[in-house]
Amino acid sequence: MDLVAFGFQDKRNPQVFNGALSFTVQSNELPEFQNFLQIRNPHLNEEDGFIEDFWQQAFNCQLPSSVADGRVNKNCSGDEKLESLPGAFFEMSTTGQSYAIYNAVYAVAHALRTAVIALFFPNMLCSFSIQLYHFLKRVSFNNTAGDMIAFDQNGEFVTGFDIINWVFSPNQSLQKVKVGRMDPLAASEQAVTINENAITWHSWFNQVLPLSVCNDPCHPGYSKKRIEGKAFCCYDCARCPEGKISNQQDTADCIECSEDYYPNKRQDSCIPKFITFLSYGEPLGIGLAISALFFSLITVLVLVTFVKHKDTPIVIANNRSLTYTLLLSLLLCFLCTLLFIGQPQMVTCLLRQTAFGIVFSVAISCVLAKTIMVVWAFAATKPRTRMRGWVGKSLANYIVLSCSIFQAGICMIWLVTSPPFPHFDMHLDVEEILLECNEGSTFTFYCVLAYLGFLALLSFFVAFLARKLPDSFNEAKFITFSMLVFCSVWLSFVPSYLSTKGKYMVAVEIFSILASSAGLLGCIFFPKVYIIVVKPELNSREQLRKLCSQTRD
Repeated sequence: MDLVAFGFQDKRNPQVFNGALSFTVQSNELPEFQNFLQIRNPHLNEEDGFIEDFWQQAFNCQLPSSVADGRVNKNCSGDEKLESLPGAFFEMSTTGQSYAIYNAVYAVAHALRTAVIALFFPNMLCSFSIQLYHFLKRVSFNNTAGDMIAFDQNGEFVTGFDIINWVFSPNQSLQKVKVGRMDPLAASEQAVTINENAITWHSWFNQVLPLSVCNDPCHPGYSKKRIEGKAFCCYDCARCPEGKISNQQDTADCIECSEDYYPNKRQDSCIPKFITFLSYGEPLGIGLAISALFFSLITVLVLVTFVKHKDTPIVIANNRSLTYTLLLSLLLCFLCTLLFIGQPQMVTCLLRQTAFGIVFSVAISCVLAKTIMVVWAFAATKPRTRMRGWVGKSLANYIVLSCSIFQAGICMIWLVTSPPFPHFDMHLDVEEILLECNEGSTFTFYCVLAYLGFLALLSFFVAFLARKLPDSFNEAKFITFSMLVFCSVWLSFVPSYLSTKGKYMVAVEIFSILASSAGLLGCIFFPKVYIIVVKPELNSREQLRKLCSQTRD
């Protein structure tokens, strides 16, 4: 189709070839090729009869040197230009045929040169019976377009084909678009490649492209799986692996969704993941928030009761300042759980664990101070003891302050070296993006918990030693039981925390804070509130003197 009689254009409409596909030898543009064509004319080589015949046929004219033809009405001037011919019948660019002829001529030229050298230097060959083919199949050179020209072991030049799409415009100009290629040296699945989107089809055709397959096409959600031993157009349809999709028909391979998307059930599209965290809008968050507020209210009522009866013996005997400090720290423990609920922010992430650690250390330090003060008070009542001078507010304040400052130092190191921060966990769940507070330094977080555990065990040990002291105003038994509850809660917290994921890890920590704080509040203060409110007759100086006389005995 590269050379067609000009008369064909007169009789046929080239639009019939619009959208056609053709194969041409793979080619490359040769330097100076267009200049070579532009200077061609029948007068340049008058002995070349082919140019005369071609010229008359292409331009539909008569040369003076040729026999008159009655069908032609005009004479050729010889100055006609080849670039004026329609592209459908003569191309100025290097066609596949021109490129192949060009390479063939140069291959023969290289073979002849090698043969001439061999004739003049007979020592290079054992035989003088030189055949051109012997040298031709060993030719190897780079042409002027930079392509390597060589023959294989069978003496054949292996090349591929370009797939060309013919596109005619309304003014009959032709544009040949390369839409694919055939490469015999490529792998079988890549031997033929076609860019379907680049093809312009004839208006006669519908929009459904023909499929060359021996089975039904693979629908989205599946990918093609080659059948061994059968043609490349025969394949099975394999379901996309988990986590991958295919959104087109006859996809060669499935693709993964981006981190913030996940495949739908049909695996033919990606769905945006939704961001999740422990919020006030879900039942779990609402329940924990109500629990925190309820225990906070109970703590406030207990504090009001103790303040209202601050001059009664039971309040005085249990160190009012320590009692108030412990109740305020428990109130803050309940309220700090609200920092764990809601969308994590930078401020809330910084305050969550540090506020919990410091406030809880104050509460446990108060319990430890109360326990030590109970033991110290009963020891000071013995005759001839030197411990009476140590019984007072200064010792309790020193214990609370020193224990709390140490925990505050750990939290300060945590915030300076590796502070917590908001973090999006893309891979925890297939359909969710978890917005959480990354602890920054897990080691420091467990150091905070370990220090709280140390204070609790120390309080439990001291209270256990003082459990047999007189009962009415003695807190040792109640502190022992409260520390037993506290330690049980936090010992079960660690495996529960490590075995849960996402927002349920936060819920486990909130529950542990509420349970342990409620244990301290109930075990230490419920018996005292019961005496103050229900049994006021036990809250008297006579009862205290009776206990003191029992202690001396």
